[in-house]
Amino acid sequence: MNEHTSVVAMILAGGQGSRLGVLTRYRAKPAVPYGGKYRIIDFPLSNCTNSGIDVVGVLTQYEPFVLNSYIGNGAPWDLNTNSGGAYALSPSTHIGDKGSWYAGTADAIFQNIRFIERYSPEYVVVLSGDHIYKMDYDAMVRFHRENEADATIAVMPVPIEEANRFGILATDEHDRVTDFVEKPANPPSNLASMGIYVFSWEKARRYLEADAADEKSSHDFGKDVIPAMLGADERLFAYRFEGYWRDVGTIDSLWEANMDLLDEGSDLDLSDDAWKIYSRNPNLPAARIGAGAVLNECMVAEGCDVSGEVKHSLLFQGVFVGEGARVIDSVVMRGAKIAAGAVVERAVVAENARVGEGARVGKVNDDIAVLGPDCWIAPEAVVAAGESIEPNATVE
Repeated sequence: MNEHTSVVAMILAGGQGSRLGVLTRYRAKPAVPYGGKYRIIDFPLSNCTNSGIDVVGVLTQYEPFVLNSYIGNGAPWDLNTNSGGAYALSPSTHIGDKGSWYAGTADAIFQNIRFIERYSPEYVVVLSGDHIYKMDYDAMVRFHRENEADATIAVMPVPIEEANRFGILATDEHDRVTDFVEKPANPPSNLASMGIYVFSWEKARRYLEADAADEKSSHDFGKDVIPAMLGADERLFAYRFEGYWRDVGTIDSLWEANMDLLDEGSDLDLSDDAWKIYSRNPNLPAARIGAGAVLNECMVAEGCDVSGEVKHSLLFQGVFVGEGARVIDSVVMRGAKIAAGAVVERAVVAENARVGEGARVGKVNDDIAVLGPDCWIAPEAVVAAGESIEPNATVE
């Protein structure tokens, strides 16, 4: 079948996310929960829907089962259309002759060339599956088209002390890219690539094929393909993004991104009907707040049962906080239970973790403690600040 659509989006969602530790032990980073009822992958998927892109390939690799089952046929994001859809594409399902894991970001797209060709697109938007942000990709495609660009890179300034974590660009007065350095030890500027690209497909395909044939390449957009295009004097432009964007690749950054939602002045509004963030969620009753509960600067999702004190924290769907328990500066994910008298401070508590009566987890103004999914903290047990507990583990 050979259909036609002007834009195809490809979401790179196969990363292990090892810096998230126990939260990604058995799932890919884009499947990690966020914000009360979402997963990280909801953001690029919803951005595609809101941008009018209805053909989306989601490239999965590490521990793909949770992510693949969550995406399904794309119905929660209105991507289950006759002309489009959301498709989970793993290395074992690509049409080609390699049969190997994706060797890098560029190789992931290369291995799925035949999927892209099915739709004969003019442009391909390449996205990361592990960032929290709202972005109109259609506006970026228009910028790309108006500049007759071969590739367009979304950019934003970052603190100079963090610039060595990103691809750093230099541009002329028309925002044409004049230099690009991937993760430089001494960054020449703080204008950083967001890992979001628009490519004119016919030109991009030629570079992907050449890169795949280069045995010395690491098959990465930032390290190989973008520098090759720049070296050949192709038309590369920087698209300047203004708005909330966060790479949630560490425990600290994930915790901070959740805490941002408690800030009344946050640039990320999840209740904005003009740009909805969609997700796959069960229907749960309203939260039950007990007579003795104390809530202060917090978000409490549907289905929660709260009788204790919750301060400056997020409770995801179906969380239980018992009488006399205290939850402070913490992120408590779906189905977790904090028993009576327990104290949870500056922690990330994953799904279905249980904290027994009188137990103590973490400490305010210290490193973040992390409880993996389905772990059990026995009554009166202590999990120190900065400690991580493996999924299904028991702490006596």
